[in-house]
Amino acid sequence: MSKILDGLKYSESHEWVKVEGNIAVVGVSDFAQKEMGDITYVDMPEVDDEVSAGEEFGALESVKASSELISPVSGKVVEVNGELEDAPEKVNEDAYAAWIIKVEMSDASELDALMDAAGYKAQIGE
Repeated sequence: MSKILDGLKYSESHEWVKVEGNIAVVGVSDFAQKEMGDITYVDMPEVDDEVSAGEEFGALESVKASSELISPVSGKVVEVNGELEDAPEKVNEDAYAAWIIKVEMSDASELDALMDAAGYKAQIGE
C-alpha cells in the first residue's frame, strides 16, 4: 500500500503539491516511485524557467522506464532540489521529502483542479 499524505494536493499524473503561500512545492507520489522502481536520474528544469499546468517539466528515469514529470501548476521555477542530481534514490527513500521543484504560482486557482488525499487514494485504487 502506498503512503499518501493528507494536506497535499495530487495530480492524475502522480505529482504532489505542498502549498506554502504562493509557492508550490512539487514532487512525485510514493505510488509513482514504487511503480518505477529504482530511480537512477531526475531531469529537472532550471531556476527561472516557466512551467505550465498539464505540461512536462522534466522526467524520472529508472532501470525500468522513463516517466515524464507533469507540472500541476503554472508559474516560475524558484528552486530545484540539487540533492537529487547526485542522489536520485532519495525519491525512492521518501517520495514526500524528496521534492523536485518549487514554483512561484501564477494562478493559484489551478490548485482547485487537483485531488485531495482521499481523491488520490480512490484514483490509484487503495
